[in-house]
Amino acid sequence: MRRAQVLAQNGTGLVSPNPLVGTVIVKNGKIIAEGWHHAYGMPHAERDAISKCDGIDLTDAILYVNLEPCTHHGKQPPCTDAIIEKKFKTVVIASNDPNLNVSGDGSNVLRKSGIEVIEGVMKNEADWLNRFFFKHITSGFPYVILKAGQTADGFTALDSGESKWITNLESRTEAHKLRAQVDAVMVGFNTAEKDNPELTVRHVEGRNPWRIALDKNLKLDTNLKLFQTDEKHRTIICCSKEMSESEKAAKLQVLGNEILASDLENDGKMDLKDILEKLERQYRITSVLVEGGATLHSNFIEKGLADELQLFVAPKFFGHGISTFGQINIKGVEEAPTFNLKQVRQIGDDIHAIYIK
Repeated sequence: MRRAQVLAQNGTGLVSPNPLVGTVIVKNGKIIAEGWHHAYGMPHAERDAISKCDGIDLTDAILYVNLEPCTHHGKQPPCTDAIIEKKFKTVVIASNDPNLNVSGDGSNVLRKSGIEVIEGVMKNEADWLNRFFFKHITSGFPYVILKAGQTADGFTALDSGESKWITNLESRTEAHKLRAQVDAVMVGFNTAEKDNPELTVRHVEGRNPWRIALDKNLKLDTNLKLFQTDEKHRTIICCSKEMSESEKAAKLQVLGNEILASDLENDGKMDLKDILEKLERQYRITSVLVEGGATLHSNFIEKGLADELQLFVAPKFFGHGISTFGQINIKGVEEAPTFNLKQVRQIGDDIHAIYIK
């Protein structure tokens, strides 16, 4: 099962909005075939592995898969049909599929055909692997990660805005790995304007995610790197409904950018929940990495829209500057938003901490 989950990760950045799935086939105590879901629209992991078993009798074989096999017709036929046809003896599953088209049906169909089904093996690890898929399929919203590189005393930049470089190269490389894993990376107006980021994947191999800029009044300069688009560098600009019909919006679209019209809240800010819902519904974005500043990070925390925090903490002290979450407004300790520590590790002299909602 551990091997199946390693194989599943080969589909990172390529299979969304589908889940990451890997399969291992064992006969007489030996692995005879492996497979994974290579890309959206391509054969699922189970069929990929089975296709490598031509001429092999699988009646006594065991199939390991990190997610419950599907029973419905989508871009590919049901995996349960292929498993039953080959008369596997046992199927071992880590996670049940929360998709209402599958949930429980895959296991039940297999059992009714006489196949032994074992569930829950390494379930926690498998659930974590597919947390983006699980969030999107059960809620209709993408999974949101807030990422920040900060000093040990909680600052992402000096008062002047200077921030290069707080964390070390290894931490910045890990941040690029994160970009390659998610469907989209988001920044607010201030970050886009002051830092002029590319928001592309560098330092590591991987496909570029969607780039999302929040620009309510479309005031960002069209010469910014964000707006230099092609088939590998795609940008969505979120603005007010009024501005979405403006000449500036039309110009940005001619340059190859997408325009997403957002509802506004009572205080005039763009509605982040509305934006997330539209990103999932219109673009099938299942995960968003937020690389904003204090304003955007604080808004996501206050509105309860962040599922995960990834903080890269350097052993440096500013004493003053721009705080990572400096605009969260609470009146007492009991009001403080709280996350659970999932993982912490050392990267050179930096600390990489992952917190989950």
